[in-house]
Amino acid sequence: MVPTDITGQLAQYMAEARTRSLPPEVAEAAKHRILDTFGAMVSGARLKAGELAIRYVRLQGGLPEASVLVTDVKTSVVNAALANAMFGHADETDDFEPVTKAHPGCSTVPAALAMAERQGSSGEDLLRAVVLGYDLCCRFLLALGPDLVRGGHRSAEGTSSTMGSAAAAASIAKLDQTGMRYALSYAA
Repeated sequence: MVPTDITGQLAQYMAEARTRSLPPEVAEAAKHRILDTFGAMVSGARLKAGELAIRYVRLQGGLPEASVLVTDVKTSVVNAALANAMFGHADETDDFEPVTKAHPGCSTVPAALAMAERQGSSGEDLLRAVVLGYDLCCRFLLALGPDLVRGGHRSAEGTSSTMGSAAAAASIAKLDQTGMRYALSYAA
């Protein structure tokens, strides 16, 4: 049965996308986006923002679930995703989606990567999660209108990237439709 509410429809789409095969050109584009984001993370880790992120996660500690790139730190999924996201956006070399003006990679890739490491996910699962995160990040911003978001006190990247990260992490966690609904609610 197709849900009638928008959140339900989106949760159903997310749950189905988690297992859907990616077209070859989409998988290839996702690989390029992931590689590009890795480059931004390696570069950003050496800047002041990166150094502060490393210091922060070292102080936080946490279960050794996921790696902080270019360090010997393993910490909680949340802390690893946060530090790697800080790296990814630190020097502004992260990817840019021109229609929405979003930077989906610097949040979506670290969230998917941290969850995939903890879950022991396959590369294919990681690719699907990143694609879903990009999709949701950009569609969310298209629905809101980037200028509307930018005209307020929030950044477009912060607003839409939260949804993209949640979608990517939820995909790796293999959440069902109800779980996807909860993930959307928590991210909102």
